[in-house]
Amino acid sequence: MPTLGQLVARQAHRAPTRDALVYNGRRITWAALDSAVNRAAAVLHRRGMVKGERLAVMSTNSDNFVVVLYAAAKLGLLVVPVNPRMAAPEVTWLLDDSGATGFVFHPSLATVADTARAAASTPPRTHLALGPLPDCPDDLESLMADAADHEPSISLSESDDAEILYTSGTTGRPKGVLLDHHRVIWAGLNVSLTAGLADGERILQVAPLYHSAGLNLFLHGGTAVGATHVLLDTFDPAVVLELMESERITTFFGVPTMYRMLLDSPDFAGRDLSSWRIGLFGAAPMPPTTIEALRKAAPRVRLFNLCGPTEAGPGGVGLGPDHIAQRPGANGWAILNTEARVVDSEGRDVAAGSTGEVVLRGESVMKGYWNNPEATAQALREGWLHTGDVARIDNDGCITLVDRMKDMIITGGMNVYSVEVENALAAHPGVADCAVVGAPHPVYGESVVAVVTPREGFAITLEDVRAHVSTLIADYKAPHRLVLGEIPRNPSGKILKHVLRGRVRTDEGASS
Repeated sequence: MPTLGQLVARQAHRAPTRDALVYNGRRITWAALDSAVNRAAAVLHRRGMVKGERLAVMSTNSDNFVVVLYAAAKLGLLVVPVNPRMAAPEVTWLLDDSGATGFVFHPSLATVADTARAAASTPPRTHLALGPLPDCPDDLESLMADAADHEPSISLSESDDAEILYTSGTTGRPKGVLLDHHRVIWAGLNVSLTAGLADGERILQVAPLYHSAGLNLFLHGGTAVGATHVLLDTFDPAVVLELMESERITTFFGVPTMYRMLLDSPDFAGRDLSSWRIGLFGAAPMPPTTIEALRKAAPRVRLFNLCGPTEAGPGGVGLGPDHIAQRPGANGWAILNTEARVVDSEGRDVAAGSTGEVVLRGESVMKGYWNNPEATAQALREGWLHTGDVARIDNDGCITLVDRMKDMIITGGMNVYSVEVENALAAHPGVADCAVVGAPHPVYGESVVAVVTPREGFAITLEDVRAHVSTLIADYKAPHRLVLGEIPRNPSGKILKHVLRGRVRTDEGASS
């Protein structure tokens, strides 16, 4: 199997004049991209970076971001993607935990980058903006101008480490997921094969590339099939729809809220989206009502639900277009080259209809957590990755995630899975967004709290919500309290339940 850098070199040889990247009106062919990657590698090497060192990269989606990712891969560096929305102390923590000796960043993030580096225990010795900065000629793009574009003479194999991807930190400090070239490429290939990505695909990359799904599944997976990557640094429904039409986009991946916003856009019906054939979603559950609306509005699009943790590459289970309408709310079966089981606390398969923990095994599962042997031993047991996801398994092996193990609510001795309640809430015509968490209760142990963002023009009350969901789920699962407000999510679309739990425990304006 090739390494990540070899993927670029091979496409440069196979399809040199095909567009590799489209960003802000700039077009870069595969041949030009390979040359830029080699020149960026020469700059990093000249700055003293050598195989095995860690390079932190903090940027929104951009062509220079892609260039430096593949330059690091050709040098045998471990890329450490950094969420550009992090505050300086959070960035410092990642620099220290990863032991990064290099740090490159988008020019707009220079202040945060400088502050974070200065506070690091051992400040990265290589510190470069990706593009020009006022009164500072020392940036990667400028230094590349006179760098040689020769292929780096570094001995690499697929077993060499490639990435440390920090988990999204929805429950506390993130952990670094260690992946080598073999695991990263298999993560992309598994999804490409599952969804049917083909030679010459045109992928709109609006999901953040510093997140595992955007990076491994669709950047590296798309590169493996010679795709053209059309990059966007922010999600705007009108801009997305314009690009899908003008760039003849064939593949789009987004979180469910993105799809909902596209459907709600007044531009949706008027755009020529006839080239769009693959729509993938993940990172959070898609309400069945949104899936049905998508199927009606874009019937030619083959929809795929992907579900899997960063620790699996990401990878896990998926539901394709043949089942997505018939199994509303389900997550599906193991994707290609992956095994999935639902087990009890002793590691035994649960009976059909029962719930347990999802465990995964496959080529893309992590080596372990960076510098965290205790957490690694807890997650990787007897060859299986224990995900912490609670799921139900049907007679035919179809898996439906119902909650995180840490998020299950026990009220009056009854188990309530937040996803079931959230799906019921999402079907209410006045609910734009929602989440469900547990809060301490003196009698029942925990109460079910619904946090709802109403649609414009709707007045939502607790009585309305309870009456609606009680027609869809058991009455004991109906919310006991209602809090109105925005749902906090991380950049990958996951609900920050620990933030919500803190909010509802102190909220004075909640209904009860």
